[in-house]
Amino acid sequence: MLDRIADPRGRRTPYGPPDAVERLAAALPSHMRDALPPVIRLGSPWPVRVDVFPEDGVAEPDVERWVPAVSAAGANDDALDLAVRGGRVVGVRGRAGDRVNHGRLDPREWHAWQPRGARLTRPLVREDGAREGGARKDGRLVEATWDVAMDRVAARSRELLARPGGWGRLAFHTGTRLFLEEHYTLAVIGKAGIGTPHMDGDTRWGAAAAAAALAASFGTDGQPGSYTDVDHCDALALWGHDCAATHPVLWERMLDRRLGSRPPAMIAVGPEGTAAAGEADVHLAVRPGTNVALLNGLLHELIAGGWHDAAYVAAHTVGFERLWRIVEAYPAKRAAEICAVPVGQIEQAAEILGAAERLVSTVGPALLGSNQATAAACQVNNIHLLRGMLGRPGAGLFQLGGPGCDALEAGSAADLPGLRNWADAGHVRELADLWNVDPAVIPHWGPATHATQILRYAEEGSLGLLWITASDPAATMPGLDRILAREDLFVVVQDPYLTETARLADVVLPAAVWGEKTGTVTGADRTVHLCEKAVEPPGEARADLDILLDYARRMDLRDRNGRPLLRWTDAESAFEAWKACSRGRPCDHTGITYDRLRTGGVQWPCMPSSSHGVERLYAGGRFATGPKDCQTFGADLATGAEYGEERYRAENPGGRAFLHAADFEPSPEVADDEHPLVLVTRPGPHRFPARQAADAVPEPFPAEPCLEVHPGDAAALGVEDGDLVRVESPLGVLEAVARLSGVLPGAVVLPLDGQGEAVTRAVAELTLTAWDPVSRRPLRTPAAVRLVKAGRRGEAPVGEGLYSAAATRLGRGVTARPEVTAAAGGGEAPERYEEV
Repeated sequence: MLDRIADPRGRRTPYGPPDAVERLAAALPSHMRDALPPVIRLGSPWPVRVDVFPEDGVAEPDVERWVPAVSAAGANDDALDLAVRGGRVVGVRGRAGDRVNHGRLDPREWHAWQPRGARLTRPLVREDGAREGGARKDGRLVEATWDVAMDRVAARSRELLARPGGWGRLAFHTGTRLFLEEHYTLAVIGKAGIGTPHMDGDTRWGAAAAAAALAASFGTDGQPGSYTDVDHCDALALWGHDCAATHPVLWERMLDRRLGSRPPAMIAVGPEGTAAAGEADVHLAVRPGTNVALLNGLLHELIAGGWHDAAYVAAHTVGFERLWRIVEAYPAKRAAEICAVPVGQIEQAAEILGAAERLVSTVGPALLGSNQATAAACQVNNIHLLRGMLGRPGAGLFQLGGPGCDALEAGSAADLPGLRNWADAGHVRELADLWNVDPAVIPHWGPATHATQILRYAEEGSLGLLWITASDPAATMPGLDRILAREDLFVVVQDPYLTETARLADVVLPAAVWGEKTGTVTGADRTVHLCEKAVEPPGEARADLDILLDYARRMDLRDRNGRPLLRWTDAESAFEAWKACSRGRPCDHTGITYDRLRTGGVQWPCMPSSSHGVERLYAGGRFATGPKDCQTFGADLATGAEYGEERYRAENPGGRAFLHAADFEPSPEVADDEHPLVLVTRPGPHRFPARQAADAVPEPFPAEPCLEVHPGDAAALGVEDGDLVRVESPLGVLEAVARLSGVLPGAVVLPLDGQGEAVTRAVAELTLTAWDPVSRRPLRTPAAVRLVKAGRRGEAPVGEGLYSAAATRLGRGVTARPEVTAAAGGGEAPERYEEV
């Protein structure tokens, strides 16, 4: 059994790449591969290692049953089994046959399934919740019946819809914890039942830039590669991706390849101090916000050095001439000067990229949340297009912005379901015919409202109802509590816990978590897994799907023939409805069934004639860029201006990919004489996921914040290792303990591993919010700061200034948190909920 304390990532299982015959077999379509002998056609050479994380005192023979489920801790969404005893989840076990993890578990999985209290068990409503002129009376949250709670939500919805333009007064903000079936159900309610354009959520702050870059280059969203590409590759490039922290199972696969025969070379772009930086053959610690300059320099070297596949580029791409006009101005020397890295490192990285026969790239949050996010991600796509590194074993590309594949595909976020194009009238008619509604009902007169704009509308008073599901934005967005406390805004929160956001709601609906309901989840390499119900939710908590279906019934949502708009009643029938929506689209699920998923994960697209789904997209250089196939008609990478169908047709991509060029633009916040240093953050492993599993434990008390400083900068300021320092920007202040390290001169790095909400919020207030013009993702830019010595360690409590200052800033305009009591007349003692 795995010793989680001695070795949280488990024992190493080195392996080498498949031989030439196996690689040829891996490139065959699935129906041809099935005809091969098992020794050739069976999967990956990565050895199986089954991890088991039981509750203390529980042995495997004590388990009553093992229930198939999906990882609640990581972003791989790989398969595992839940141990159930006495109606409780008492452990997790990796699934040996899973194509993603081969039995391994994310080390955080142990925490994600441990017992915890403070679950919501009954609906809550605001006491004296009647409204006068739209204003909410003061009152506490009290327990209520489901009928009382849902009737209040439905009544407020009908009241708003009865007004002129009422469809624009309702908005939905959704997290990533829902199953695909629930995301699709919400999409139909919002886009066909109500007709609101105000639907988005947490994916805007995570996966939006990744999805935008994939659609810009290849026509639609969808990761091109397969995790098995790590088995075949001879080079790995990690772009702003600390894989060990964000995708530990994928990182184990990379390490095992690196320890085996014929290991792949590794390039890592990102800050010092990460596992990727320590492992890489070439580590490029670029100046924050200069990713586009670095990538332009690498593209220059590939083209000027003849390391590009000219025949592939001519046959399968458009835009090469413009790309060269831009990157011609970025020789390695100029890129090195902008990025503050040695020119030799750029040349060495270019040589690895140019000499590789099979290249795998992973693009992570540090690039996708930084300056020019979508433009930089497109340049990584360009490297693979120039080298012809797509659609074959070992040539893989992953834009890993975070969880949320199902929200983006099924349409509960801003896009239309099925990766359809809102600007394509034919795509809108397809949905109108499928749902049997008037096309005019479906919002398609412009891009959908992005998440931050939805919150701005709420602040301005143009929204009357905001429904927040599986998300706690008030815990991480300074000032949002003031917006949600507006008396003219009716807030519905659907969540398993009494979160900071739920405390400000008019109605709180208790939801089931993973392990308490059934549904499907799509992982980063398009693998769909089935998560079965293992235990009952506590009290009266319900599955999110059941809550949404109840709302649709109470709203009496119907199609144009008078039939119920939603004609499914459970998870499996909802999945069948989604399959009809996906038919013929790049994310086609029509060949996937619950019965097939019970034998293992299946990648999309998967048609009924396919046995395994398509392992890699874009084989043979065929892309979804036709005008009737694409998800977007494109946008200017610098301004975000939409191009439109006429210009797109003039480009005549004809199934070819786009080579999008972009000049480097400096970050909006730069150092100056008053604030001479640049503050950047380094995310650590997310110890406990936003997508809570059944009875997930709370976080331990956070570690003290520390700040990594270059010894030269520290000496100039008279700061020694262990000193208390104060970091000051024009927007805020925080305190931390100085740690001298090998970070870039002129930069200070704040690791976020183990830090609590107060540190995260204080850091957010130190920085300006910039916008990625294409994806509309908020970007927390590197902050120009100055460093002031505050004393020797031990002279004052670490973090005292930080927490008191944060509490003062965050308290402005915030109403007192409501108490939670039993429903009036219920005869029960008041039930207190502890802080989440």
